[in-house]
Formats: sequence, structure tokens, C-alpha cells
Amino acid sequence: MKREKILVIMAAGLGSRFGGLKQAAPVDDNGCLLIDYSMYDAIKAGFTKIVCIIKPEMEADFAEVILSRMGKFAEVQFAYQTMDALPEGFTVPEGRTKPFGTAHAVLCAKDLIDAPFAVINADDFYGPTAFQAAADFLDSHTAEDEYAMVGYKIENTLSDSGSVARGVCEVNAKSYLTAITERTKVVKEGEGAAFTEDGETYTFVPAGTFVSMNLWAFQPSIMPQIEKRFEPWLSENLPKNPLKCEYFLPLIPDLMLKEGLCTVKVEPTSEVWYGMTYKEDLQQVKDALKEKVKAGVYPEYLWRE
Repeated sequence: MKREKILVIMAAGLGSRFGGLKQAAPVDDNGCLLIDYSMYDAIKAGFTKIVCIIKPEMEADFAEVILSRMGKFAEVQFAYQTMDALPEGFTVPEGRTKPFGTAHAVLCAKDLIDAPFAVINADDFYGPTAFQAAADFLDSHTAEDEYAMVGYKIENTLSDSGSVARGVCEVNAKSYLTAITERTKVVKEGEGAAFTEDGETYTFVPAGTFVSMNLWAFQPSIMPQIEKRFEPWLSENLPKNPLKCEYFLPLIPDLMLKEGLCTVKVEPTSEVWYGMTYKEDLQQVKDALKEKVKAGVYPEYLWRE
């Protein structure tokens, strides 16, 4: 049964990473960004509303660059991730410029999330079958404690330009997530990958290991979990790392799994990730999308009526 489904796009980091949305490099000859391809794939998969989490100062750019070409194809709403969106009694540490992470971003959109939803990063390419997997899960699973994660093979998610952050997953024989650990420095290593915590010692991760690319399929029940865990997380982490600690989204389902509060089905995908982690990634992304247009995966212009 088809259900109302929301796509939540975490885009507040676009401006800081690329110097403003207008300067975010187009990935095709028509000026589209990676976020265009994600929205196109999501709409085709049956998502009926899009919530973009942005900084307030980005709204004019988003309206000009994104809504002007695709606003007629789906309902789009904006949520705002601001540094001072903190529980009572907490303030932004002096000198901090970094947002409080992906779980905090989703929390900032809580008033707009009133249906089952998927979450993605704005600057990653996920591929059409990945969105279809998320949509099919949300259409067929209605229990409030049933979530899913689209799992990518780690070797399909690495950058030639430097390290990336990935949620490394443990998955049981029935394809359910049992644990996820955020690794912030993951690099290519042979046929697989390796991560480091100290910049010197590397731990090998074999090819075929599933990682999270932050493509989650959630029921609305996760929102109060994100909210209630934020204050104790701040109390623990702000004193230790006031300028850079981040409330990562994978932390929430991982804690809920440990407490027996949910299940997370891992929906595998063979899609290859492309992303704009580094500006040097741009040409690889452009070349890959050109090949997908040639193969008929995408039309030459995404938003032509």
C-alpha cells in the first residue's frame, strides 16, 4: 500500500563546504546539483513531500537555485538548523562555528515531520534503486518500531581525494542491523578500506562490509528519541569537546537497538556512491552522471515537464 512519505534532506552544511549554495558546483550541463538528482529519484520512488534542512541565510539561494526548477514537482518545505537550537540551560560554546551534527539537524525539522520519512545528505549521490528500497520499506512496514537503513558496500563509498566519514555496520544473518559505529577517517586500502582514530594506526575493513551513507527510513517515532537523548549527550560531550563534538544520527538507532526499542532492516544496494566531500571529486561525479544519462537512467534534463 502506498503511504505518504517525506524525504528529509540535510543541507545546512552545503554553504559552509562550498562557500554558499550558488557556488556549489553543478554536476551536469544544465546546472543541476547532486541534490537535484536525489530529489528526482525520491519523487520517482513515491516520496510526496521534501523537507530541506538549511541555515536560515540559505533560503533565498535555495528558492532561486532549487525551487525555481523543481518546486512544481513536489511540495518543498524548509527547516532551519541553527546553532542556538539547544535545550534549556545550554548555550553555544564560545568560539564554536560547527553545527551540532546530523541528529541535531533532523531534530530541527521535527515540526514538519508528520509521516514516515527517509533522511539523506544533500551532497551525496545515492542512486535510484536506493530510494526505491527506502520507499518500498516504508510502504510495507507500518509498525512504529520498524526502521531501515540502505546499506552500501564500503568499497563503493570511498573518495580518491581523501578520507571520508562512514557508519560501519554490523549486520546479522537475517539482514538486520545489530550495531553501527561512526568512523570519521576512512580511506581506501586494497580491495577494502581502513579507518584511523589517531591518524597513525589503521584498522582494515574488508570489502563487502556494509556502511551507512545516512539513507535511513524512519517512522515518526524516532523523533522523540532524538529529542530526549540530546540533553544527556550535550552534558557528556560538550565538556570534552566543546568546539567540535557532533550529535550523529546513527547514534540514535544504535542506542535504541541496544535497548531493544526498535529493529533496523538493512536494505542492501549495489549503487556506487558519488559525493562532493572534496572539490577534487567534481569531475568524477560529472563523468559518472554523464554515463548514467547515456544509459537512460536519467533524462538529459531532470526537470523538463
